[in-house]
Amino acid sequence: MQAQSAPVVAVVGATGAAGGTVLRVLHERAFPMAELRAIATERSAGTRVHCGEAELTVLRLDDAALRGVDIAFFAAGGPTSRRHAPRVAAAGGIAVDKSSAFRMDPTVPLVVPEVNPQRLHDHQGIVANPNCVAIPLTVALAPLHRAFGLRQVTLATYQAASGAGRDLVEELAAQERDHAQGITPSARVYPHVLHGNVIPGGWAMDGADTEEELKVVAETRRVLELPELRLSVTTVRVPVAIGHSGAVFVELDRPASAEEARGVLSDADGVVVVDEPESQRYPMPASVAGTDDVQVGRVRVDRGRENGIAFFFSVDNLRKGAATNAVQLAELLRRPR
Repeated sequence: MQAQSAPVVAVVGATGAAGGTVLRVLHERAFPMAELRAIATERSAGTRVHCGEAELTVLRLDDAALRGVDIAFFAAGGPTSRRHAPRVAAAGGIAVDKSSAFRMDPTVPLVVPEVNPQRLHDHQGIVANPNCVAIPLTVALAPLHRAFGLRQVTLATYQAASGAGRDLVEELAAQERDHAQGITPSARVYPHVLHGNVIPGGWAMDGADTEEELKVVAETRRVLELPELRLSVTTVRVPVAIGHSGAVFVELDRPASAEEARGVLSDADGVVVVDEPESQRYPMPASVAGTDDVQVGRVRVDRGRENGIAFFFSVDNLRKGAATNAVQLAELLRRPR
């Protein structure tokens, strides 16, 4: 693919929430395209999706649909990516994969543009998009590490229903309606009723940890290039449609005041500091939905640990936590080396 020519682009999983957000971001960022193909399973083939004003007929995922594609965004889950992304790469295209299929493959770059863009051009036809928590976490941690060094990080997440897919968002809305009508809400998609609840689980387990917790640990270490970083994570699902948040407690190599940490974060790419608790301004899911910012606030000295700083972040998990990061990677791939 020539950096100067408009590429042929495909979005695999175009009918899902993740793929639909990729289409929206491609339009909003005016990503140059000679052709755009919306691709999904045979069940969705023939339906219509939109990218801005353009209406696209969804193609069935097969070799013919991917033939001649320069950049393919995969938003259809790990098994689909493992099967088809290597085919795109073998044909000379680049697969930008939003699943977990290749994130820990040492031959596949795992990239957050604000943190480790230099790794992007080590690709062999496949580039991995990190987890929807690892992306905002590393955007916030990287500048602190450059300024003060990181020793240890503790994180508790507050993850929106959309992180588990459109079905859970719809189930949450149904639960809210049932509760308002005096009907006892039921759970089908998730192990427990999410409405009016906070669930420290629901993900697949790997021993005593959830797979989500292990993903955040491993991917954060890899993006920051700190393989020995001590990092503890508890993932929690909350009754919010869009917007992941996290409470972060950091032990630095050297002392930093809250003002110093806030200044470093204010200067960081991709971070917007919203930190006026006296006037009730701080990061919240409601304020990040529809944006590409990683909002950071509640920056303060953590008195419970040496050289400690605590902060809170919120991010639109469908955008910067997934689709926008992937489109940013494609934008960087088009630049001359």
